Amino acid sequence: MRQKSVQRRPLAEPIGEPLPWLASLATHAVLLVVLGLITQLSPIDFPPELISPVPPQTDEPPEDAFRVADELSVDVGALSDAGAGDAAAAAPAPALLSEVSIEQTALARLGELPALEATAPLATSPDLLWDVEVRGVGAVGATGSQGAVDRLTGEILLSLEQRPTLVVWLFDRSGSLTDQREQIVERFDRVYEQLGVAAVRGAEGFDRDPADADDAPLLTTVAAYADTVQFLTRQPTDDVDAIKQAVRDVTPDAGGMENVFSAVIESVDRHKRYRLRRPRRNLMVVVFTDEAGDDTHLLDRAVDLCRTMQTPVYVVGAPAPFGRVENYVRYVDPDPQFDQSTQFLPVRQGPESLMPERLRLGYFGRGDVDGPTLDAGFGPFGLTRLAAESGGFYIAVHAFRVAAGRADKSRRRDHPFTAEIDYFFDERLMRRYRPDYVPTGEYQRRLRENGARRALVEAASLSWTEPLRENVRREFPKLDDAQFAQDLSVAQRAAAVLEPKLQQLVATLRRGEGDRPELDSPRWQAGYDLAMGRALATKVRAEGYNTMLALAKQGMEFTSERKDTWVLAPSDEILTGSRAEAEAGEARAYLERVAAEHKGTPWALLAERELDRPLGWEWRDEFRNLAERLAQQQNNRPNRPQPNPPAAKPTRPPPKL
Repeated sequence: MRQKSVQRRPLAEPIGEPLPWLASLATHAVLLVVLGLITQLSPIDFPPELISPVPPQTDEPPEDAFRVADELSVDVGALSDAGAGDAAAAAPAPALLSEVSIEQTALARLGELPALEATAPLATSPDLLWDVEVRGVGAVGATGSQGAVDRLTGEILLSLEQRPTLVVWLFDRSGSLTDQREQIVERFDRVYEQLGVAAVRGAEGFDRDPADADDAPLLTTVAAYADTVQFLTRQPTDDVDAIKQAVRDVTPDAGGMENVFSAVIESVDRHKRYRLRRPRRNLMVVVFTDEAGDDTHLLDRAVDLCRTMQTPVYVVGAPAPFGRVENYVRYVDPDPQFDQSTQFLPVRQGPESLMPERLRLGYFGRGDVDGPTLDAGFGPFGLTRLAAESGGFYIAVHAFRVAAGRADKSRRRDHPFTAEIDYFFDERLMRRYRPDYVPTGEYQRRLRENGARRALVEAASLSWTEPLRENVRREFPKLDDAQFAQDLSVAQRAAAVLEPKLQQLVATLRRGEGDRPELDSPRWQAGYDLAMGRALATKVRAEGYNTMLALAKQGMEFTSERKDTWVLAPSDEILTGSRAEAEAGEARAYLERVAAEHKGTPWALLAERELDRPLGWEWRDEFRNLAERLAQQQNNRPNRPQPNPPAAKPTRPPPKL
């Protein structure tokens, strides 16, 4: 058999032409270089690293929510009882509960920044007296915007310790903030002076070419907003004079719209490239305002964007009035040619919670619908939630602030646009009563889960929809029986309108009584108990008032012939039946529990105020000299000659605050 010969192929053949091989190598090398450049230029697909982790979204807000300083600064500035040692804030809490106490956190920060302590201006200035707070979950208190800027200087320095930083200063264009803006301008020099501290420490970015503005360690954008936002610096800059001039260029807006959340969104969108592209910068937004904002429907979007970009938002604003949407600013026309009467202009600065959690219920017989104006211990809900969830905090500025107790209004003349607040409360205590900083859907879910919460919000919403105005009459002159009976009937009709509303409030709150023991939040416990106690107390007073009028129509005799007026006065005795006595006992029990378990809070103050007023009524007769007064009116003879009144000065509409 013939064997086939097999030709073996050599292991390697010599390369015939080198040109195709070299072309292929060059092509692949170019592709590798292009792909490498793309990874450097394209946005990263994950959130950039910040100074420390942003607090995770949880059902409950972190502990140590809000910080308000204790002692009044001698000059315009911040408050504290511990000096500049507390000026450095802790990093955002990475878990629901902080693993380090507030005092330990402050000491740790001091240890990290010895150079900051060595600078005399920040260490000793009375304008920088702050209490300690945990950044990312709360607020601090101040008496003026200058102190707020000093506090923010520390935050900027902490950011620069990690990497170069860009700060967006976002100003509300309200006319009431004109003076504050000028105070802020005066503080910008201080901010840049403290950059020397970071330069000595060798923070990242200070070794760059100082002639290149883009490489400056701190860049600043100035913007202002009303219904839209206007950027007053074309590009971020480190030119202090240009920054100060931009702030002075903010012009008051007469429209009255303040779309703060859309302004924050646009500011972050405009500057997010500084966060996403290398070399990356930290981005901070600082908002100066005195209102709650008119575009709260954009709150969730603003929160999501700032969390995604890890951009902390700091807000310098007014404290929210407890349980109210509006507060009032005392205003007198600055031009003496116009009417100098005091006016009270409404300004929206609240509420501190997502939905109403306090009854709008006056004190029966006083004609006082809202009672005293109380500091809520927090800023308005939307702005405070945005600051807390983004890793910043809310600085509550008020010229009358004290550590706790009645407001110091002695400086009213120097602060004409300050909103009225009568009482402040210890922020250490108020931290336990923080509102639920959650989205609307989560808030409503919590209401569905507990009948007491749901009943409180429903009753509060009802009282705000139809405020219970109790301008009841308590003095009844008696010239003759017919006139006296007519006056009593008119007063009864007014009381009859109020009674069904109070009955509806009590019935609404009763539906939640079964779930009251399940409430585990001090805020909700105090809120429900105060609402039930006050609703029952007012119902007892209103029904007793009506009953006493009916008894008077049956006939009463004066204790002496000289007496001529009947006065319905508060009394501890309940004369309107056993049911009223039982409800009065319930009301006292609820109110006493609030006063005992929530001392030093707005709820306790209102409960004590309610307990000071008796729940019953009694008739007293007095002498008011009716006959002589009536004769003078009939003869049109005044008691004393009256001079001709001076000509009234013209009036003009007040400015839009």
